[in-house]
Amino acid sequence: MAKVLLEMKNITKTFPGVKALDNVNFKVEEGEIHALVGENGAGKSTLMNVLSGIYPYGTYEGDIIYDGEICKFNKIKDSEEKGIVIIHQELALIPYMSIGENMFLGNERGKSASIDWNETYGEADKYLKMVGLSESSRTLVKELGTGKQQMVEIAKALAKHAKLLILDEPTSSLNETDSRALLDLMLKFKEEGMTSIIISHKLNEVSYVADKITVVRDGSTIETLDKNTTEISEDRIIQGMVGREITDRFPKRPGVEIGETNLEVKDWTVFHPLYPERKVVDNVSLNVRKGEVVGIYGLMGAGRTELAMSIFGKSYGTGISGTLTLNGQVREFKNVKEAIKAKIAYVTEDRKGNGLILTNPIKINTTLANLDAISTNSIIDKDKEYQVAVEYKDKLRTKTPTVEQNVGNLSGGNQQKVLLAKWMFADPDVLILDEPTRGIDVGAKYEIYCIINDLVRAGKSVIMISSELPEVIGMSDRIYVMNAGKFVGELPAAEASQESIMSCIMKSGRGE
Repeated sequence: MAKVLLEMKNITKTFPGVKALDNVNFKVEEGEIHALVGENGAGKSTLMNVLSGIYPYGTYEGDIIYDGEICKFNKIKDSEEKGIVIIHQELALIPYMSIGENMFLGNERGKSASIDWNETYGEADKYLKMVGLSESSRTLVKELGTGKQQMVEIAKALAKHAKLLILDEPTSSLNETDSRALLDLMLKFKEEGMTSIIISHKLNEVSYVADKITVVRDGSTIETLDKNTTEISEDRIIQGMVGREITDRFPKRPGVEIGETNLEVKDWTVFHPLYPERKVVDNVSLNVRKGEVVGIYGLMGAGRTELAMSIFGKSYGTGISGTLTLNGQVREFKNVKEAIKAKIAYVTEDRKGNGLILTNPIKINTTLANLDAISTNSIIDKDKEYQVAVEYKDKLRTKTPTVEQNVGNLSGGNQQKVLLAKWMFADPDVLILDEPTRGIDVGAKYEIYCIINDLVRAGKSVIMISSELPEVIGMSDRIYVMNAGKFVGELPAAEASQESIMSCIMKSGRGE
């Protein structure tokens, strides 16, 4: 029997008005990969924040026993000194600093006030090699793609001599190729004796990499599934997470009549804002009709987000050319305000950076895109603002004690619902959803799919960008396949499969 490296006993953590963890017990054996799964708000990240010292000793009840010793971490540095290193979902790298500088920030190499740069970059190169990166540690982080930045985070953890590596949604921003590379790296580390905890909503990845899976629901541990003794399927994990069986992950959309074309874009070309000679969207044409969900799929860097943002009031790019027709009329939007006024909405993939004001309450975020509707003579009616926020909280089943709660205190799935509420209150005719379910659990995903179905049932047009092929296929009436700034295929739902979509990309000759 393997040695128990970590045991968290009877952990209880309370925030004002919410018991986030209720007598949680969690055990990890040395040398295993242990997955922690559950719906948004179940308490997974809170538990790991307790373990890593982000929530210091004294702010929670219960015991942390690590390597046979009761630990009382007061800050994250305390847990790191024991070899417990956490990598959060949002990458903590400084873009305009080099990889080496990032890797040893706060952990500098040298003596006294003097940094030994030869040692810094020499050590950094060694750890980069361990994670399979060939880049020089003198490279600026901003020059790396998201997948490689995630690998830098892991190299940074190794430089802290990690014995227990915690990865919180490590593949949420990665394409399938980069995701698989990261998971294979975890398996390699396991062979070398590393112990890992992974939090993920991508259940196929959990099934691929984990030895054991602990399910957390409503702040309590429900069960631990062992791959050696139990046949673990995605459906079995979901049943534990949501407390019921989900027979169909994508709700049916019966009785929706697809009407006339609402939005049409022809010969659309966009150049990079910093490198104006670089074409990021190349002569693209698309249309979406009333009552229709049109999916856009492509590998990372294909130009999907750039296309969406350029349509949305030219919020991305330079040298934009082509025609945009809305309800039969050629239109040109100089800015986002004009696009919103014309009833086009864009739900960004970066809800925390660009979609929501995390330090403001739900009620302010909900009404932000349509202040005129709650104002008289440019003065906001606070009662109306509150009523609207409560209405959308109830409609979207957002889990929160009050709409006065700051959005930053909500789970990822509930933040996503507030972001959707913000744009639904703007009453758009065309809604562009960019990665609408990124980083949220299967239960919350289902609720968002139902919201999308309600929107098209009301005659709205939805363009949905997603990196998850099953989601694009399960929710779309038609799918555009994008690669290297161009559309390389258009498939009706009946003809769409993972194989046919990937075939379009590979045949375009630039699928690598």
